[in-house]
Amino acid sequence: MKTVFGQPSYTFANRHVSAAVTQTGGHLGPVSFRIGRKTIAPFAVAPWWNEKLPAGTLPLIRGLRGDFFCLPFGGNPVPFRGEQHPAHGETVNRRWRFESLAHTGDATTLHLSLRTRIRPGRVDKRITLRAGQTAVYQEHIITGMTGPMNPGHHATLQFPDRPGAGRLSTSACVLRQVYVEPTELPETQGYSLLKPGAIFRDLRKVPTITGELADLSRYPARRGFEDIAILVADPKLKTAWSAVAFPEEGYVWFTLRDPRVLPATLLWMSNGGRYSAPWSGRHVNVMGVEDITGFFHTGLAGSARPNALSKRGLTTCHHLRADRPFVVRYIMAVAAIPRRFEQVRDIMVAPGKVTLIGEGGVKVSTPLDCSFLKQTGAA
Repeated sequence: MKTVFGQPSYTFANRHVSAAVTQTGGHLGPVSFRIGRKTIAPFAVAPWWNEKLPAGTLPLIRGLRGDFFCLPFGGNPVPFRGEQHPAHGETVNRRWRFESLAHTGDATTLHLSLRTRIRPGRVDKRITLRAGQTAVYQEHIITGMTGPMNPGHHATLQFPDRPGAGRLSTSACVLRQVYVEPTELPETQGYSLLKPGAIFRDLRKVPTITGELADLSRYPARRGFEDIAILVADPKLKTAWSAVAFPEEGYVWFTLRDPRVLPATLLWMSNGGRYSAPWSGRHVNVMGVEDITGFFHTGLAGSARPNALSKRGLTTCHHLRADRPFVVRYIMAVAAIPRRFEQVRDIMVAPGKVTLIGEGGVKVSTPLDCSFLKQTGAA
C-alpha cells in the first residue's frame, strides 16, 4: 500500500508495467508502460486529487483516475426496482478488500474483492501483468446476483495539450450516435456542442448544434465543451477493439474485448465544458474511451428498460443469475509506432500476438495473449 495522488493504493509491477489501484473504488491508475527507453503514462488523474472537497462528494469523484470497473455503469439517477445505485455503482465508490498478490510463471496478479450491498453479491477483481508484455489483463467475476445489470470499463486518457494529438479509431460498428439529450446544460454550468441524438457513419463528420461538422477521430478538440457519443460494435466480431494512436509521442494505446459482453464504446470528450466545482473548467484534454454495456451513461434503469438502442435489437444489459458467475475480461495495452503510423485501421489477432495495421499498410506487432478473452460472459 502506498498513497498515490492522494489515494491509498495497491501497487505492483514487472519490468515493463507499473500499476496502482486505489483501495477505495478500485481505480486502476496511474499505469506506466516502458517501451524501450520511453515511459508511457496514458491515463488521466483528476486535477483536484490533492484538494479538500465538500462533504458528500462521491469517492468516485474524489479519486477520479485511470480505468475503473462500473457495476452498474452510468449516473444511475433513477432507481430501478427499489435499487438506488451511486454513480457507476458501489464498485467505484466503496473499499475493496485485498485477497492476494501472486506470482505464477510469467504472471503477476493482484486479487481484490468487494461484497455489494444494494444488490447483494460479490465481485472479484483480478489484474494481471505478464512478463515481456506492455499490457494489463483485467478480469471481474460477478457472483450471487440476479436480474438485469449493465457492467462497463471507464478508461480515461490524458491527451497532450496539442489539438489533434491523438487519433481515435475502433473496430466495425453497427451504430454510432451522439447522446440523445444535451450532455451538459448552461443552467447547470456546462456546455456541449454535438447535436443531440445525431446518428453518424463517419467519426470525422459528426453534426453539431451550429450546423458544422466535428471530427471525433482527432483529439483534443472543441475546448470548452463536454460531449458524449456511443459506438456499438458489430456483434459478429470475435474481438472488438478501440485504439488511440499518438504519432508524435511514438505509441498507440488500445483495448480488446468480447463484443457480446461489452457491446459498445462510450466516448466521453471532457475538454473544459463543466464549470461547476470541482471541475471548474480545468478538466481538459481528457477522453473516456469506455467499453460498456448500457444505454449511454443513463445507468441501470435506462439500460434495463426499453430504450432507443434495445429497440434496435442492441444489447444494453445482461441478465444475471445467482447460480451462474458472470465474467468480464478486458485487455489494455500499448505498443511503439513509427511517426508514419497515423491511425489504427485494423487489429489482427494471432496466437501470442496482435498486429496493428495503420494507414498505408504500416504494421506493428506486439506480444499479447488474446485467448484470455475467450472465457467471458456466463461461466
